[in-house]
Amino acid sequence: MLRSMTGFGSAAGKVGDVEYAVEIRSVNSRYFKAAIRLPEAWAAAEAQIDEFLRARVSRGAVSLTVRVKIPDEQAVYRVNTAALAGYVQQLKALEIEANPTLRIDLAGLLQLPGVCEPPPLEELCRATHEGLMALISKSLDGLMQMRQKEGEALKADLLSHCDQIERNLAMVSGRAPLVVRDYRQRLADRVAELTNAGSIQVDPESLAREVAIFAERCDVAEEVARLGGHVKQFRSAVGSPEPAGRKLDFIAQEMLREANTIASKANDVEIAHAVVDVKTAIDRIKEQVQNAE
Repeated sequence: MLRSMTGFGSAAGKVGDVEYAVEIRSVNSRYFKAAIRLPEAWAAAEAQIDEFLRARVSRGAVSLTVRVKIPDEQAVYRVNTAALAGYVQQLKALEIEANPTLRIDLAGLLQLPGVCEPPPLEELCRATHEGLMALISKSLDGLMQMRQKEGEALKADLLSHCDQIERNLAMVSGRAPLVVRDYRQRLADRVAELTNAGSIQVDPESLAREVAIFAERCDVAEEVARLGGHVKQFRSAVGSPEPAGRKLDFIAQEMLREANTIASKANDVEIAHAVVDVKTAIDRIKEQVQNAE
Protein backbone atom coordinates (compact mmCIF):
# COMPACT_ATOMS: atom_id res chain seq x y z
CA MET A 1 0.00 0.00 0.00
CA LEU A 2 1.51 3.30 -1.12
CA ARG A 3 1.69 5.83 1.70
CA SER A 4 2.50 9.51 1.78
CA MET A 5 5.24 10.80 4.06
CA THR A 6 3.16 13.69 5.39
CA GLY A 7 0.69 13.18 8.20
CA PHE A 8 -0.44 14.13 11.68
CA GLY A 9 -1.77 12.29 14.71
CA SER A 10 -2.56 13.18 18.31
CA ALA A 11 -3.85 11.59 21.50
CA ALA A 12 -4.49 12.80 25.03
CA GLY A 13 -5.49 11.11 28.25
CA LYS A 14 -5.00 10.77 31.97
CA VAL A 15 -2.79 7.98 33.24
CA GLY A 16 -3.13 7.71 36.99
CA ASP A 17 -2.77 11.27 38.24
CA VAL A 18 -0.77 12.46 35.22
CA GLU A 19 -2.32 14.11 32.16
CA TYR A 20 -0.55 13.43 28.87
CA ALA A 21 -0.91 15.05 25.44
CA VAL A 22 0.94 13.52 22.50
CA GLU A 23 1.35 15.05 19.03
CA ILE A 24 3.16 13.42 16.13
CA ARG A 25 3.67 14.77 12.64
CA SER A 26 5.81 13.74 9.67
CA VAL A 27 7.07 15.44 6.51
CA ASN A 28 9.18 14.46 3.51
CA SER A 29 12.70 13.23 4.08
CA ARG A 30 15.06 11.06 2.10
CA TYR A 31 15.58 8.80 5.13
CA PHE A 32 13.91 8.18 8.48
CA LYS A 33 14.67 10.91 10.99
CA ALA A 34 13.01 11.32 14.40
CA ALA A 35 12.88 14.40 16.64
CA ILE A 36 11.47 13.44 20.05
CA ARG A 37 10.62 16.15 22.59
CA LEU A 38 9.98 14.90 26.13
CA PRO A 39 9.93 16.54 29.57
CA GLU A 40 13.32 16.22 31.25
CA ALA A 41 12.15 13.62 33.75
CA TRP A 42 10.94 11.37 30.92
CA ALA A 43 14.15 11.58 28.86
CA ALA A 44 15.03 7.95 29.63
CA ALA A 45 12.10 6.79 27.47
CA GLU A 46 13.45 8.47 24.32
CA ALA A 47 15.36 5.43 23.04
CA GLN A 48 12.33 3.16 23.38
CA ILE A 49 10.06 5.69 21.66
CA ASP A 50 12.56 6.05 18.80
CA GLU A 51 12.62 2.27 18.35
CA PHE A 52 8.82 2.21 18.46
CA LEU A 53 8.59 4.81 15.68
CA ARG A 54 11.16 3.03 13.50
CA ALA A 55 9.13 -0.17 13.68
CA ARG A 56 6.19 1.48 11.92
CA VAL A 57 7.65 4.35 9.89
CA SER A 58 10.32 3.52 7.34
CA ARG A 59 10.85 6.95 5.77
CA GLY A 60 10.16 10.57 6.63
CA ALA A 61 11.09 13.22 9.20
CA VAL A 62 8.96 12.44 12.25
CA SER A 63 8.46 14.93 15.08
CA LEU A 64 6.91 13.71 18.34
CA THR A 65 6.07 15.96 21.27
CA VAL A 66 4.84 14.84 24.71
CA ARG A 67 3.32 17.36 27.13
CA VAL A 68 2.79 16.41 30.76
CA LYS A 69 0.66 17.92 33.52
CA ILE A 70 1.57 16.64 36.97
CA PRO A 71 -0.66 17.02 40.06
CA ASP A 72 0.27 20.13 42.03
CA GLU A 73 1.22 18.26 45.18
CA GLN A 74 3.70 16.12 43.24
CA ALA A 75 5.09 18.98 41.15
CA VAL A 76 6.21 21.04 44.16
CA TYR A 77 9.96 21.58 44.44
CA ARG A 78 11.53 20.38 47.70
CA VAL A 79 13.55 22.76 49.90
CA ASN A 80 16.80 21.21 51.08
CA THR A 81 16.74 22.51 54.64
CA ALA A 82 20.26 21.25 55.40
CA ALA A 83 21.70 23.16 52.45
CA LEU A 84 19.66 26.22 53.34
CA ALA A 85 20.87 26.11 56.98
CA GLY A 86 24.45 25.86 55.77
CA TYR A 87 24.07 28.97 53.60
CA VAL A 88 22.41 30.87 56.45
CA GLN A 89 25.20 29.93 58.89
CA GLN A 90 27.85 31.29 56.53
CA LEU A 91 25.91 34.44 55.72
CA LYS A 92 25.31 35.28 59.37
CA ALA A 93 29.04 35.40 60.00
CA LEU A 94 29.49 37.71 57.02
CA GLU A 95 26.61 39.86 58.18
CA ILE A 96 28.15 40.49 61.59
CA GLU A 97 31.65 41.14 60.29
CA ALA A 98 30.75 43.30 57.31
CA ASN A 99 27.68 45.28 58.28
CA PRO A 100 25.34 44.51 61.19
CA THR A 101 22.46 46.16 59.30
CA LEU A 102 22.57 43.65 56.42
CA ARG A 103 19.59 41.33 56.20
CA ILE A 104 19.41 37.88 54.71
CA ASP A 105 16.98 37.69 51.73
CA LEU A 106 15.07 34.41 51.71
CA ALA A 107 14.12 34.72 48.02
CA GLY A 108 17.78 35.09 47.15
CA LEU A 109 18.67 32.05 49.25
CA LEU A 110 16.21 29.90 47.35
CA GLN A 111 18.10 30.69 44.11
CA LEU A 112 21.35 29.25 45.44
CA PRO A 113 22.50 25.85 44.10
CA GLY A 114 21.12 22.85 45.96
CA VAL A 115 18.49 24.72 47.96
CA CYS A 116 15.46 23.99 45.75
CA GLU A 117 15.41 20.46 44.38
CA PRO A 118 13.05 19.23 41.65
CA PRO A 119 10.41 16.74 42.76
CA PRO A 120 11.41 13.08 42.45
CA LEU A 121 9.40 11.96 39.42
CA GLU A 122 11.15 8.70 38.61
CA GLU A 123 8.50 6.61 40.32
CA LEU A 124 5.75 8.57 38.61
CA CYS A 125 7.43 7.99 35.22
CA ARG A 126 7.64 4.26 35.83
CA ALA A 127 4.05 4.02 37.04
CA THR A 128 2.63 5.80 33.97
CA HIS A 129 5.09 4.55 31.33
CA GLU A 130 2.81 1.91 29.79
CA GLY A 131 -0.06 4.39 29.60
CA LEU A 132 2.15 6.91 27.85
CA MET A 133 3.27 4.33 25.28
CA ALA A 134 -0.38 3.45 24.63
CA LEU A 135 -1.13 7.11 23.89
CA ILE A 136 1.90 7.31 21.59
CA SER A 137 0.64 4.22 19.78
CA LYS A 138 -2.80 5.80 19.38
CA SER A 139 -1.35 9.02 17.97
CA LEU A 140 0.84 6.97 15.64
CA ASP A 141 -2.26 5.13 14.41
CA GLY A 142 -3.77 8.49 13.46
CA LEU A 143 -0.58 9.49 11.67
CA MET A 144 -0.47 6.25 9.67
CA GLN A 145 -4.14 6.53 8.72
CA MET A 146 -3.56 10.02 7.37
CA ARG A 147 -0.44 8.91 5.49
CA GLN A 148 -2.37 6.01 3.99
CA LYS A 149 -5.29 8.21 2.92
CA GLU A 150 -2.95 10.69 1.24
CA GLY A 151 -1.09 7.74 -0.28
CA GLU A 152 -4.27 6.56 -2.00
CA ALA A 153 -4.69 9.96 -3.64
CA LEU A 154 -1.00 9.94 -4.57
CA LYS A 155 -1.35 6.49 -6.12
CA ALA A 156 -4.29 7.56 -8.26
CA ASP A 157 -2.34 10.58 -9.52
CA LEU A 158 0.77 8.53 -10.33
CA LEU A 159 -1.24 5.91 -12.22
CA SER A 160 -2.98 8.62 -14.25
CA HIS A 161 0.44 9.83 -15.40
CA CYS A 162 1.35 6.23 -16.30
CA ASP A 163 -1.80 6.06 -18.44
CA GLN A 164 -0.74 9.24 -20.23
CA ILE A 165 2.72 7.82 -20.92
CA GLU A 166 1.32 4.56 -22.30
CA ARG A 167 -1.11 6.39 -24.59
CA ASN A 168 1.71 8.43 -26.06
CA LEU A 169 3.95 5.36 -26.39
CA ALA A 170 1.20 3.63 -28.37
CA MET A 171 1.11 6.64 -30.67
CA VAL A 172 4.91 6.58 -31.07
CA SER A 173 4.89 2.83 -31.82
CA GLY A 174 2.26 3.31 -34.52
CA ARG A 175 3.94 6.36 -36.01
CA ALA A 176 7.58 5.14 -36.06
CA PRO A 177 7.26 2.78 -39.11
CA LEU A 178 5.55 5.54 -41.07
CA VAL A 179 8.50 7.85 -40.51
CA VAL A 180 10.82 5.52 -42.45
CA ARG A 181 8.20 5.02 -45.17
CA ASP A 182 7.71 8.78 -45.55
CA TYR A 183 11.46 9.34 -45.64
CA ARG A 184 11.88 6.70 -48.33
CA GLN A 185 9.11 8.28 -50.39
CA ARG A 186 10.58 11.76 -50.08
CA LEU A 187 14.03 10.49 -50.97
CA ALA A 188 12.71 8.55 -53.97
CA ASP A 189 10.76 11.59 -55.19
CA ARG A 190 13.85 13.76 -54.87
CA VAL A 191 16.03 11.23 -56.73
CA ALA A 192 13.43 10.94 -59.46
CA GLU A 193 13.29 14.70 -59.76
CA LEU A 194 17.07 14.97 -60.09
CA THR A 195 17.24 12.02 -62.48
CA ASN A 196 14.62 13.52 -64.76
CA ALA A 197 16.53 16.75 -64.77
CA GLY A 198 19.64 14.85 -65.83
CA SER A 199 21.65 15.97 -62.83
CA ILE A 200 22.48 12.58 -61.28
CA GLN A 201 21.99 8.88 -61.68
CA VAL A 202 21.24 6.82 -58.51
CA ASP A 203 21.01 3.06 -58.54
CA PRO A 204 18.29 1.35 -56.43
CA GLU A 205 20.86 -0.26 -54.14
CA SER A 206 22.25 3.11 -53.06
CA LEU A 207 18.75 4.35 -52.40
CA ALA A 208 17.93 1.27 -50.34
CA ARG A 209 21.19 1.63 -48.39
CA GLU A 210 20.45 5.26 -47.56
CA VAL A 211 16.95 4.37 -46.36
CA ALA A 212 18.36 1.52 -44.24
CA ILE A 213 20.87 3.89 -42.61
CA PHE A 214 18.09 6.34 -41.81
CA ALA A 215 15.87 3.58 -40.46
CA GLU A 216 18.65 2.35 -38.17
CA ARG A 217 19.40 5.85 -36.93
CA CYS A 218 15.81 6.72 -36.03
CA ASP A 219 14.66 3.30 -34.82
CA VAL A 220 13.10 3.81 -31.39
CA ALA A 221 11.43 0.41 -31.00
CA GLU A 222 13.94 -0.74 -28.36
CA GLU A 223 13.61 2.45 -26.31
CA VAL A 224 9.81 2.35 -26.54
CA ALA A 225 9.81 -1.26 -25.33
CA ARG A 226 12.12 -0.44 -22.41
CA LEU A 227 10.09 2.61 -21.42
CA GLY A 228 6.91 0.52 -21.56
CA GLY A 229 8.61 -2.06 -19.34
CA HIS A 230 9.59 0.65 -16.85
CA VAL A 231 5.97 1.85 -16.72
CA LYS A 232 4.77 -1.69 -15.95
CA GLN A 233 7.42 -2.03 -13.25
CA PHE A 234 6.35 1.33 -11.84
CA ARG A 235 2.73 0.19 -11.67
CA SER A 236 3.78 -2.98 -9.88
CA ALA A 237 5.84 -1.03 -7.33
CA VAL A 238 2.96 1.37 -6.68
CA GLY A 239 0.73 -1.60 -5.80
CA SER A 240 3.34 -3.27 -3.60
CA PRO A 241 2.52 -3.64 0.12
CA GLU A 242 6.10 -2.61 0.95
CA PRO A 243 7.33 1.03 1.07
CA ALA A 244 8.48 1.81 -2.47
CA GLY A 245 9.26 5.54 -2.57
CA ARG A 246 12.97 5.18 -3.33
CA LYS A 247 12.32 2.47 -5.91
CA LEU A 248 9.71 4.61 -7.64
CA ASP A 249 12.15 7.52 -7.76
CA PHE A 250 14.80 5.34 -9.40
CA ILE A 251 12.34 3.92 -11.97
CA ALA A 252 11.20 7.44 -12.84
CA GLN A 253 14.82 8.41 -13.56
CA GLU A 254 15.16 5.44 -15.92
CA MET A 255 11.89 6.37 -17.62
CA LEU A 256 13.19 9.88 -18.27
CA ARG A 257 16.44 8.47 -19.67
CA GLU A 258 14.56 6.40 -22.26
CA ALA A 259 12.27 9.30 -23.15
CA ASN A 260 15.29 11.53 -23.80
CA THR A 261 16.79 8.89 -26.08
CA ILE A 262 13.54 8.61 -28.07
CA ALA A 263 13.45 12.39 -28.43
CA SER A 264 17.02 12.49 -29.75
CA LYS A 265 16.49 9.67 -32.27
CA ALA A 266 12.99 10.32 -33.60
CA ASN A 267 13.11 12.49 -36.69
CA ASP A 268 9.42 13.35 -36.73
CA VAL A 269 7.31 16.24 -35.45
CA GLU A 270 4.39 14.13 -34.24
CA ILE A 271 6.68 11.80 -32.31
CA ALA A 272 8.49 14.81 -30.84
CA HIS A 273 5.18 16.22 -29.59
CA ALA A 274 4.26 12.86 -28.06
CA VAL A 275 7.64 12.64 -26.32
CA VAL A 276 7.14 16.13 -24.85
CA ASP A 277 3.90 14.86 -23.28
CA VAL A 278 5.71 11.76 -22.01
CA LYS A 279 8.49 13.82 -20.42
CA THR A 280 5.94 16.16 -18.85
CA ALA A 281 4.18 13.18 -17.25
CA ILE A 282 7.51 11.76 -16.03
CA ASP A 283 8.49 15.12 -14.49
CA ARG A 284 5.22 15.15 -12.58
CA ILE A 285 5.85 11.59 -11.45
CA LYS A 286 9.35 12.50 -10.24
CA GLU A 287 7.90 15.40 -8.27
CA GLN A 288 5.13 13.30 -6.71
CA VAL A 289 7.24 10.30 -5.69
CA GLN A 290 9.30 12.60 -3.46
CA ASN A 291 6.33 12.39 -1.10
CA ALA A 292 5.98 8.58 -1.23
CA GLU A 293 7.23 6.53 1.72
